[in-house]
Amino acid sequence: MAQTDVLLTKQPAPQTIPACELPLKLYDVARNTGAYTSSGLATAGFRTAKYLVDEWFQNCYASYYQAFADRDQSERQRHESRQLAAETEALAQRTQADSTRKVGERLQDIHCWKSELQREVGELVAETELLLAQKQRLERALDATAVPFSIVTDNLQCRERRQHPDLVSDYVEKELLKEAELIRNIQELLKRTIMQAVNQIRLNREHKQVCEMDWSDKVEAYNIDETCAGYHNQSTAVQFHPHSTKFEESASTPETWAKFTQENLVRAERERLASCNLRELIDCILQDTAEDLRLQCDAVNLAFGRRLEELEDARHKLEHHLHKTLREITDQEHNIAELKQAIKDKEVPLKVAETRLYQRSHRPNVELCRDTAQLRLVSEVEELNMSLSALREKLLEAEQSLRNLEDTRMSLEKDIAVKTNSLFIDRQKCMTHRAHYPTVLRLAGYQ
Repeated sequence: MAQTDVLLTKQPAPQTIPACELPLKLYDVARNTGAYTSSGLATAGFRTAKYLVDEWFQNCYASYYQAFADRDQSERQRHESRQLAAETEALAQRTQADSTRKVGERLQDIHCWKSELQREVGELVAETELLLAQKQRLERALDATAVPFSIVTDNLQCRERRQHPDLVSDYVEKELLKEAELIRNIQELLKRTIMQAVNQIRLNREHKQVCEMDWSDKVEAYNIDETCAGYHNQSTAVQFHPHSTKFEESASTPETWAKFTQENLVRAERERLASCNLRELIDCILQDTAEDLRLQCDAVNLAFGRRLEELEDARHKLEHHLHKTLREITDQEHNIAELKQAIKDKEVPLKVAETRLYQRSHRPNVELCRDTAQLRLVSEVEELNMSLSALREKLLEAEQSLRNLEDTRMSLEKDIAVKTNSLFIDRQKCMTHRAHYPTVLRLAGYQ
């Protein structure tokens, strides 16, 4: 034991390298090869191949050293093993705690982005619903323009049935043509806006789907990491997966992972803002188009009102002139009758005078004298002929005047019929049909 104490000079230093078995040390024992050894020839009796006392002690000392060395090596290995086990246990606990903390931080990051994606998806859904409602308003407004277009087309067709001279290109027709052109332009604008809304709805749904796919991946990843965070050393569901430490070639980095979701959110938000701007534009378009249509409708109605007043005034004046013309025709007919009677009344005196002259022309010889009676009878015949000529001329003038009055009467009656027809078309056909003009709310797509 004293030798053992002497050999153990100091406590062996702790080792951090893994413990392993040391190779057995081989010792060479000196053989009796000298002059005074037993390796020579046997000299006498039992003196054959025996060790010397020094050799025996040397062998014992070698056994003692070998046992000491083996015990010392074993003690170092046990100390190193306990120290290594303690260090690896502490390292494993620290590593596991750090991994658990990292997984928890990752869960927070995933939850944050997942919440942002979920919020953006909800806003996109709400925005798409609002845009769909605006699209339905556009479609209703487009359908509502069919009624004004049919009204203005019918008005133009009805006014084509006016008769001359009322078949004029008046300001009513100009306003109607302006209204028809306005409705066509509005219809084209509404159709283009509907197509723009359809494209925007498609983009909203595409980006919503992208965000939902990203959100779904994050939900799955969150569930996986949450399950991983719940594992511990006493879990029964853990097992060895030797090849799980290999990185996938398609694996993303934290920067690209965050950038991918951020770009999805930015694109979705950009489309959502574009959708909001489009909805505001649709509101302005519908409001402006409805107001423009109603203003033009009021302008057409005002033009119709003015034209109806003009037609009524013209018809009243024509009827007034017709009444006077009829009265004048009656008077002229009486005048013609009086002229004819006057001519008839002058014919008898003319017959008398001419008969007197004829009878006196048969006076014999010198009795055929140009006396005062003869001269007076000649002058009387001349006066009666002049009177008859004047009366006949006046009768011709009166009859021509009567024919002119009759023509005027027919023209006035025709004009009155034309004006009545125009009034019927503008008032009964056009204005009655225009009473069904849509309201501003209907033209704006609210009904």
